[in-house]
Amino acid sequence: MSKRTLIASTMTAALALGSSAVVSADPLNDLHNESAKTHADAKRSQQKINSLFEQSQELLAEYRAVVDETENLKVYNDYLQTLVEDQQRGIDSLQRQIDNIEGVKRGVVPLMFRMIDALEEFIRLDVPINLTERLERVERLRDIMGNSNVTTSEQFRQVIEAYQIENEYGTKISANQGKLEINGTEVTVDFFNLGRTALLALSLDQANAWRWDNGARQWEPLGDEYVSSVVTAVRMARNQVPFDLIKLPIPAAE
Repeated sequence: MSKRTLIASTMTAALALGSSAVVSADPLNDLHNESAKTHADAKRSQQKINSLFEQSQELLAEYRAVVDETENLKVYNDYLQTLVEDQQRGIDSLQRQIDNIEGVKRGVVPLMFRMIDALEEFIRLDVPINLTERLERVERLRDIMGNSNVTTSEQFRQVIEAYQIENEYGTKISANQGKLEINGTEVTVDFFNLGRTALLALSLDQANAWRWDNGARQWEPLGDEYVSSVVTAVRMARNQVPFDLIKLPIPAAE
């Protein structure tokens, strides 16, 4: 073959090989691009999956919180219902009492009148300790019983209070100044009472003393042997001297 023919053949072969390499490279590039696209799509899908998973976890946490809150509210509502039922029972009880209050008044009012009458009778038969004050208290009770502005409950309270005051007279040691009528003459004296056991009177000059005889309902003069003891008793009742044993005219128990 001539040189020209050989060169031509060589170039033809080179072109053929080059064309084959180009044809082979195009599918590889396409495959690489598709693979990269697939990876990118997979990454985006995974990101969506991760986002949806986080949202589902948040929704699950919210759902559990709502369930817990619902249970708490149910328990609390049951508790409130118990309180409401208890309050309703109290309201029903009060309503029944209100409905019966007129009947109670019809029973209590006559009772209070009887109590006031009995109290006055007791005071007049009792040792006359603070007699005027006690009788005035009874009159005030009668006044409030006729006062429409005073409720029945307040009337009853004051009647009971008067009884309590009367009860205290039997336990107190006290001394107070007052007037005493002796042989038609009014004398200022110091009264001393040892509960209801003894009621004594001492003249202001401490020269004379008297004892109340509840059986005879009159004052009796005491002998000189008792005067100093009565003086000491009055001072002890006024906390002027310490309490001590003294000799007093006490009636014997029957």
